[in-house]
Amino acid sequence: MWYVYVLRSLKIDANYRYVGMSDDLRKRLHLHNQGNVFSTQGWKPLELIYYQAHKDKRDAAAREKFLKTGWGKNWIDRTLNNYLKKVGRTR
Repeated sequence: MWYVYVLRSLKIDANYRYVGMSDDLRKRLHLHNQGNVFSTQGWKPLELIYYQAHKDKRDAAAREKFLKTGWGKNWIDRTLNNYLKKVGRTR
């Protein structure tokens, strides 16, 4: 199983989100929070706010690519609208 995920920085005043893909979601989240992923080192701690499971790696990669586009970011904002309003982290 492959996972496409969205992380949110818990730093105060940070509106940072990261979209990634992994076949071991728990391990990958741990690596992010240990500072072992260059892209998110300065934004830890991070929390998982969304994920999708895919049986095929290519399907997951296509979804990750979409979520990193402007339309994909808008989709994330609309999908997680209530949660993001609650934590005060809308774009």
